[in-house]
Amino acid sequence: MKKKDAKQMTKAQALKDIDKFKKDLFNFRFQKVNGQIKSPSKINEIKKNIARLKTFIERKSNA
Repeated sequence: MKKKDAKQMTKAQALKDIDKFKKDLFNFRFQKVNGQIKSPSKINEIKKNIARLKTFIERKSNA
């Protein structure tokens, strides 16, 4: 997800995506423990996407 993608979202869409990313992160953690994960860099990417969306929501609420 890029910054411009997040800027075009509504708050509800951002919250929905955060939930989706959290579920993905949960699944990736299990895959990591079991040694099934193919690309560990996805974990950091998902964490960054969650942070971007949370920042976006915070800025929308303060504006």
